[in-house]
Amino acid sequence: MKKTFVLIVLFILPLVAYLFFASGVNNFGRLPTLTEEVEDMVAISPDVSLQDKITILGFLGKDADLRKGNAFNLNQKIYKRFYEFHDFQMVMVMPYGTEDVVESIRQELNELTDASNWKFVFAKDEEIERIFSSLQTDLKLDEGLGTPYVFIIDKDRNLRGRTDDEDEGTKFGFNTNSVAELNNKMEDDVKIILAEYRLALKRNNAQRSN
Repeated sequence: MKKTFVLIVLFILPLVAYLFFASGVNNFGRLPTLTEEVEDMVAISPDVSLQDKITILGFLGKDADLRKGNAFNLNQKIYKRFYEFHDFQMVMVMPYGTEDVVESIRQELNELTDASNWKFVFAKDEEIERIFSSLQTDLKLDEGLGTPYVFIIDKDRNLRGRTDDEDEGTKFGFNTNSVAELNNKMEDDVKIILAEYRLALKRNNAQRSN
């Protein structure tokens, strides 16, 4: 019996553990693509592009002063943890007329951390609606062209999210009103997409060295 137990501990359990984690990598190692070719904004703001960037895309709306808390939640729970990763950025699409509020938000963010990768793009109402529509989600902008939800966009301008979320089924965006959602869901998904690109980079480097 002792020999059997030792064999199980030494050989069987490690194999089971390996299969479990290997399964996890296959199932959760890549964040599903929900929408392809989200509209870029270089025509609106030549200095800001979604292409070749890992972007958290948001719409603070005309009542941006009332959504400062959402920006700060996002800054503390997501941006501060990932902003040093290469090609990571926050992009907030803003209606014209919110420039003063945005400057206030930018200054307060800079007091908390290096906010250089926070980008604010000012656009006409119809441009904002067009960019949001290109996400093809089940969500809507409010009357002020804002939403508490933010979206993960990959380097090919694809919207990434969840197809088997335990609460929503297909999950297009993350509610910045909820610190728990940012902590328990969005942080995990950002980690996945960053790991995905790191793995691809390692593979490319290995191929070049061969």
